[in-house]
Amino acid sequence: MRNCKRLAIAIGAALISSAQIQPSLAQKTDLAAESGRIIALSRAGQYREALPLAQAMVARLETTTNKRDLAAALTNLGQVLASLGRDAEAEPVDKRAISLYEAALGLDSVEIAPALNNLAALYQRQQRYAEAEPLFVRALAIREKALGGGHPDVGQALNNLATLYERQERHREAEPLFKRALVIYRKAAGADSAPVATLLNNLGQLTKSDGRFDEAEPLIRQSLAIREKLLGADHPDVARSLNNLADLKQRQQRYEDAEPLFVRARAIRERALGPDHPDAVVAMNNLAGLYLAAGRNADALLLVDRAVQRGQAQPKVALPVLFAAARDGGMPAGPAFDAAIDVIQRSAQSQAAAAVDKLAVRLAAGNDRLAELVRKDQDLAAANDALDKGLIAAVSRPAGQRDLAAEARDKTRLAAVIAERASLRAMLAKEFPDYAALSNPLPLKLREIQPLLAEDEALVAFALVDDASFVLAITRDRFDWQQIPVGGDALARRVMRFRRGLAPGASQDGGDGARAFHLDVAHELYTALLGPVEALIKDKRSLLIVPAGPLTALPFHLLVTAPPAEPVPATAAGYRDAAWLLRRHAIAVLPSLGSLKALRGAPRVDRGGKPMVGFGDPVFDPALAAGPRRTATQQASRSVATLAYTDFWRGAGVDRGQLARALAQLPDTADELNAVASDLGAPASDLHVGVDASETTVKRAPLADYRIVYFATHGLVAGDVKGLAEPSLALSIPASPSALDDGLLTASEVAQLKLNADFVVLSACNTIAGDKPGAEALSGLARAFIYAGARALLVTHWAVDSAAATRLMTDTFRRLKEHPTMGRSEAVRQAMLALLDDQSSPDSAYPSVWAPFVLLGETEMR
Repeated sequence: MRNCKRLAIAIGAALISSAQIQPSLAQKTDLAAESGRIIALSRAGQYREALPLAQAMVARLETTTNKRDLAAALTNLGQVLASLGRDAEAEPVDKRAISLYEAALGLDSVEIAPALNNLAALYQRQQRYAEAEPLFVRALAIREKALGGGHPDVGQALNNLATLYERQERHREAEPLFKRALVIYRKAAGADSAPVATLLNNLGQLTKSDGRFDEAEPLIRQSLAIREKLLGADHPDVARSLNNLADLKQRQQRYEDAEPLFVRARAIRERALGPDHPDAVVAMNNLAGLYLAAGRNADALLLVDRAVQRGQAQPKVALPVLFAAARDGGMPAGPAFDAAIDVIQRSAQSQAAAAVDKLAVRLAAGNDRLAELVRKDQDLAAANDALDKGLIAAVSRPAGQRDLAAEARDKTRLAAVIAERASLRAMLAKEFPDYAALSNPLPLKLREIQPLLAEDEALVAFALVDDASFVLAITRDRFDWQQIPVGGDALARRVMRFRRGLAPGASQDGGDGARAFHLDVAHELYTALLGPVEALIKDKRSLLIVPAGPLTALPFHLLVTAPPAEPVPATAAGYRDAAWLLRRHAIAVLPSLGSLKALRGAPRVDRGGKPMVGFGDPVFDPALAAGPRRTATQQASRSVATLAYTDFWRGAGVDRGQLARALAQLPDTADELNAVASDLGAPASDLHVGVDASETTVKRAPLADYRIVYFATHGLVAGDVKGLAEPSLALSIPASPSALDDGLLTASEVAQLKLNADFVVLSACNTIAGDKPGAEALSGLARAFIYAGARALLVTHWAVDSAAATRLMTDTFRRLKEHPTMGRSEAVRQAMLALLDDQSSPDSAYPSVWAPFVLLGETEMR
């Protein structure tokens, strides 16, 4: 991964991070000095030392009547927390600072701009762009009004907003902002200043991404020349410019010109930061990518093999290199395959880190042994980040200002922290294997996966890179992997087209309408995704699928294995005869490769004794609790996706009334719960509907006593409500939200539940991935429920018909009761086929009716 864009953005972010303000404490000399020390420590990268000072200042000012001073202290604290990577703690601090500034100074005070920037930068790091943009825009407008268009702070604000646009590839909007900022900095700081080098670099990156290579090269070369002049030939910022110039040459297929530039950039980073530093790892992967593009596969393999051994390989480069090596004999097939699944698992682990971090914050608040170890791991992680950032800040100083002895001491301390954290994680793995498997799963090798599979099972995993993808298939005694000539973006478009006929309101009358389900698209996806490994998997009764990226939104059981007689049948009944993949295989989805061991390696335990506990028909508007309920039809005009999460915030809290109005009531779900419970023999006392379907009820219920835990409500994938960082289940919204109960049961809260369930049913909209391919729901809710003790989940791909959901669930559970050895995925398969083949109801053959559910987790009853 060349990450040239990331480098340009990191420079922009550095401008943001320096935007700490001097609080308005001039009349209080001691507080002013304390604030100045916090800022100085932060600018030097000594965030760990700055944190207790910032926390103490906030505590000291909590009782003051001067909310302006408290807001300034909170702004500094939020910046320090964010610099330590503790975004979950920084976000509410930043929001509170903004709220206090607004109350004390009004909406347009220039003092509020740094707090706005802090929160916007946090959102940008989390790719919450819709929330970051209005904050950056507001900060720019405030500074322009207060300081004038030529002030350096305005240049910084322009760069911040332009960087956000560039991350979203909104180049036409970013370019004029970068150019305005460049004019400002040339006048304010000089033509050869560091800010000018940054802006030249950013403009060069943008024009390069647009393919305007003749414009990009002089810009990047100017940036490089300024940095070499100001900072010396061995400065890390020089390595950034070298990397960017090398990437330009590679895009022009001038490989011989690119190689010495990449080599020099790598050498600078390794000397300054050490060979295991992430920036040095990027440089090594960049060089491997160049060798791959130039057809020098043997040279690329040497670097990739080294990266795999260190756990540092990047899928974008490593997978094509390993595949080529296995194909051409440069590496034995078995070791190449093992290396590939290692790369895939480590990549998936990093993608799930945000959800795990939120769980760790919750666990650390406890007082047991696990909480103690988690807190220590967090402290070590913070020390690691602080030392790393401090080291980068130190080596980034001009040569004459560097303290080489201090840098050497910091490198030694960093190595000791890394070693101590590794030892702690080994302790966690021994004492709390479930938490370790969730937070830091060790990649499985082929020889560990195959014994976990039954004779009639095949596991299929996917990995997506820029312009290609890979499908890997494993059975008990064989394996295969093939390259798919379609990248992640193209697959996302195909999946969205596939799902168009499954959305609420899609036509069930067939015809050639754009909103009908297209069988030919389903067959094309089958051919692309599973066709390459069909010989290995076609005779297996059960398929275990590990999707990636946009494939998390793909219901694999609706793929079509043979060309359809007509792309769109004339009637709903015409879908019955399609060659659905479900007719050939029982299908289950796994949230990760490692979850197979977590599910099947755990000792057997007795199931809960009670049949079912259910939660449904929650009250989203507290005003409705005592009055008549609105129907789903009356609320259907409002969609949760029509509003951004920032629209629900008022000051430092969520406007639950606004959120409630965006959530449609679900009165049919009470009937669904009652019907399923009646069939299972569950008493009415175990059903919680209306106001009782709350977080408080869920958290206090003895859930471990039940074999089935059933939620019939809205599922909110991260991104449905823009900015909701975790996938969540919407429950009754209380009149007075609290930490215990705010109406949203998040993934990290789910992970703290105690379950012993054969099934958790999530009969709701969007509990798997909704219409947003790439949503991390599988590494959120699914992992959380499995960690909490669920053996399997039944989740929905789209808004379900309650009558169909009731029939599917009761049929599935009845089959398992009558045939306990059938297996969960086979029971779901047979229930779906029974509904599909029921000729008494022609409309039931339409796929959105019979196929909304997918099984996640363990397929067999153990």
